[in-house]
Amino acid sequence: MNLREARALLADRGFAPGDTSTRTFPDGSPYKVEIPSCEGPRVMTAVLEEAKSRGITIDRVSQGSGVMMLTDGEIEEMLSLGASSGVEVCLFLGPRGSWDIGGQAKVSAAVGGVARGNEQVAASLCDAFRAVELGVRSLLVGDIGVLEIMGRLKVEGELPADLVLKTSVLMPLPNAPTAQLYERLGATSLNVSTDLPVPVLAEIRSVTTVPIDMYIEVPDDQGGHVRFYDVPEVVRVAAPVYLKMGLRNAPNIYPVGAHLAGTAEALGRERVRRAELILRLLAEQDEA
Repeated sequence: MNLREARALLADRGFAPGDTSTRTFPDGSPYKVEIPSCEGPRVMTAVLEEAKSRGITIDRVSQGSGVMMLTDGEIEEMLSLGASSGVEVCLFLGPRGSWDIGGQAKVSAAVGGVARGNEQVAASLCDAFRAVELGVRSLLVGDIGVLEIMGRLKVEGELPADLVLKTSVLMPLPNAPTAQLYERLGATSLNVSTDLPVPVLAEIRSVTTVPIDMYIEVPDDQGGHVRFYDVPEVVRVAAPVYLKMGLRNAPNIYPVGAHLAGTAEALGRERVRRAELILRLLAEQDEA
């Protein structure tokens, strides 16, 4: 089989080039803003204060240190802040390969989010059920097996039907067949790989129905790209899409605690400032 024939085979199975997306969020918006690394109520408060001062809307905050790094009171405070501001609160599940005793994650970021063995899968499920019992309705998943089990638990009624299962950037998502697989397993928000060209985003959108979320500025340990001027095209082909603001030249602060509180809050505020910059570009496009 030559390359032309392979392309035809993919097209016959629904994996053809994409085009402009006509999909939107339920409220009709083609994009929303996500602030990642919102590591507890103090950081979330700083993020919301900064957003208010700049007159911009934050739609989702996500946290990377994990459910197990938050007290019940901290989770409840974040949910209260989210409810009063109309902001979705998404918390990371369980232990992960990059924190574990194994050696592979030290040399390959591709296994940084995995759950090593059934015990770590069980720990992820413990995190999920604890979070749900406290009122969380959005969870960040870094392991494909955990995703599959969580998806089944939703279908079986063991977890809420409206529970958001957002894939982590630590789960590689570089192409349309992988995106379709993740959605089939239960993902309801797809964090695509950070370095995808716009045509590949269009391919992914053409075979998926759930929102995409994408780093517009990428943390150094995930590539360090700064793609502000790509944003109008990203929205055009990938809608509905969460525009996620990481930071280049910033420390990896997971897991966060009081010893890093000032740094985490400053990073959160700067992510909001970065969001203001990309929203300006989108406004310029609308005016053109």
